[in-house]
Amino acid sequence: MKRTGCLLFTALPVVAAAAVFFLTPADDGGPAPGASATQESRKDAKVRAEQGPGQRSPDAEVLADAPPGLAAPAKKELAQQIVASAENSTLDWRTSYGSIEDIGDGCGYTAGVIGFCTGTHDLLGLVERYTREHPDNGLARYLPALRAVDGTGSHEGLDPGFPAAWKAEAKLPAFRQAQERERDEVYFEPAVRLAKLDGLGTLGQFVYYDAMVLHGPGIDADGFYVLRERAMRQAKTPAQGGEEKTYLSAFLDVRRAAMRQRRTTQDTSRVDTAQRRWLDSGNLTLDTPLSWEMYGESYRVP
Repeated sequence: MKRTGCLLFTALPVVAAAAVFFLTPADDGGPAPGASATQESRKDAKVRAEQGPGQRSPDAEVLADAPPGLAAPAKKELAQQIVASAENSTLDWRTSYGSIEDIGDGCGYTAGVIGFCTGTHDLLGLVERYTREHPDNGLARYLPALRAVDGTGSHEGLDPGFPAAWKAEAKLPAFRQAQERERDEVYFEPAVRLAKLDGLGTLGQFVYYDAMVLHGPGIDADGFYVLRERAMRQAKTPAQGGEEKTYLSAFLDVRRAAMRQRRTTQDTSRVDTAQRRWLDSGNLTLDTPLSWEMYGESYRVP
């Protein structure tokens, strides 16, 4: 497994859907919004992103009229392949259910198809939900330890048995399905929904998805919603009347800066030699054949 590092995110409860709109950050040159308004803006954006497809909201009509984009089966498969090249150095993401390793990024163990981390709450959330549905699973006995190390890089209570237990459970179809469901509901679907509401096409939807995977769906620190807010201060989204390439370029700039600020030696291939190249070439629909480089390795999807 070769990964640039998962970033800690703050988990928030999903708020019941209502007629919610996000606040628009101040235009360039205007005063920055206050801390309270900024926090509410991020929360509102998160609520909009996490609304289920069956929930009624002012956004439902927009989403219903939008083309499938990244949610189309072939594009979704492509998205998982690209993310897998960054998370596990492979295009065959289905080989990663049982992967587990501490890569030394301070997030504890990184595991599974999307790089769930013991230190960033998403792995704990996955195991808790899976245990409610399958109480006798082989990971349930580690729940007290997973809760204790959540938010840290510690292995206390997990070694030496947790990696073997994860690999064994990952052989079961039920746990594989649980990993995919958690990936979709926590990362993929919210990212695609919000990107569509921002007026972004398939590439922009992937840009949001990959950022949410690496930076986490949080509204604090350098979580996804913070990065989006910073980008919106530099350029308007297409939904606000802005130009798509200009906005995505600003978002990638913000994201790259956040990655380097966290660790100056962090590899930024997933931005520099993948998404940035596709943007510069005008491939806003993420059409194949698609080529990119990740950590010096070349990949291609015909």
